[in-house]
Amino acid sequence: MKLTFLGTGTSTGVPQLRCGCPTCRSDDPRDKRLRASVLVETGGRRLLIDCGPDFREQMLREGSPDIDALLLTHIHYDHVGGIDDLRPWCRHGHHFDIHCTADVESDLRARLPYCFTEHPYPGVPSFRMLRIHPENDFIAAGINVTPLPVMHYRLPIIGFRIGDTAYITDAKTVPESTLLRLRGLDTLVVNALRPAEHLSHMNLEQAVALASRVGARRTLFTHISHDMPPHASVSLPHGISLAYDGLTVETT
Repeated sequence: MKLTFLGTGTSTGVPQLRCGCPTCRSDDPRDKRLRASVLVETGGRRLLIDCGPDFREQMLREGSPDIDALLLTHIHYDHVGGIDDLRPWCRHGHHFDIHCTADVESDLRARLPYCFTEHPYPGVPSFRMLRIHPENDFIAAGINVTPLPVMHYRLPIIGFRIGDTAYITDAKTVPESTLLRLRGLDTLVVNALRPAEHLSHMNLEQAVALASRVGARRTLFTHISHDMPPHASVSLPHGISLAYDGLTVETT
């Protein structure tokens, strides 16, 4: 299995273009972060997890590879704002599959009503909405996926386990029932917003503590704000590192 980090950043905090902090002034390309999203490639198929407002730029950078389905963690704009740009993957009458919970589907239908009318305008994206139940595994483009319910402050959202790799973003707390689903993990990807405490996201210390509990061979942090010190200056325990935009890793 191969993971490609399309983006590892977040909208949380001051936009980088208007900030003079050390991270935003850094010349290290690893400190230039678009909104968090990842491509998972396995068995000749590619799953996209989240589709934020930077999706078009991310796809151009990666050469616009084929994508077989989209998995959504939750409805916040930095995770769904690029869905209209999936038009090229809906060509020739193809209905592109989106896997999400019922509340996310309802919000998407309200935000993008032109995609779901009985007689859509020619050329608009065409989607097949496939409901995720947080307690049940599901199949996306022939790939088995295990949902990982977590809490984004008071909002229940979903991470995903595919094989021995798990992707969790925007979590503040992870219930014991989800920790059980992370047993035997090879690679954990999880959010680590910044060193300071935050209401709805794990900070760096909390993310490290979660990584220690899970015990994966490798942990990569994503959904990183500009409040995180520059990439080169962050010291982390063995087996844990910051991900960065464009990073590709092989997992099991």
